[in-house]
Amino acid sequence: AAPRVERMIETPLPNKYSLNTKIFAYRSIPDLYEHYAVVIGDPTGEEPIDIRLHAECMTGDLLGSMRCDCGDQLHTAMTRFSEKERGILIYMRQEGRNIGLLNKLRAYHLQNQGADTVDANLALGFEEDERDYAVAGLILRDLGVKTVNMHTDNAHKLKAMGDAGITVTARRAITSEPHDLNRDYLDVKYNKMKRLPA
Repeated sequence: AAPRVERMIETPLPNKYSLNTKIFAYRSIPDLYEHYAVVIGDPTGEEPIDIRLHAECMTGDLLGSMRCDCGDQLHTAMTRFSEKERGILIYMRQEGRNIGLLNKLRAYHLQNQGADTVDANLALGFEEDERDYAVAGLILRDLGVKTVNMHTDNAHKLKAMGDAGITVTARRAITSEPHDLNRDYLDVKYNKMKRLPA
């Protein structure tokens, strides 16, 4: 059967970004992963809505890890959406570029020994990026979204939206300032993994 998503629940989630926020919980079929759409304002309408597809990063999103820019990107996107009082953050349960938290920590261990983020994943038997963005397109279609402005530096996410029948009308770069603890990570991301420039 073709992959699909099942909407499990929706509920208001007022937060520091906007009191007019809802969260939608989805289960993807057949893998039974849970994914979430954090929606500020009305997601429907003729005007494109700003979105970010964000893969779960417990170390960056919750613990403020200085090794990546994930938490910065998440909070930057939510701040931008709050300024317009309209936007969607798709929070995908694909930790560590979809290798899981334990394997991400194993990759960290290899990085401490000199490997970069790509080489560490390959050494563990994974692709450099195992994420699948099709589920995000299914969630957006369930929300009634047809046209979007994407906040991303990842060309694969842009393509995935097109494949899902979602029209991308604009892209806005979402970057953070490099520092000593994430400079190598960002260098690999933008040069070796060919992320889109600002």
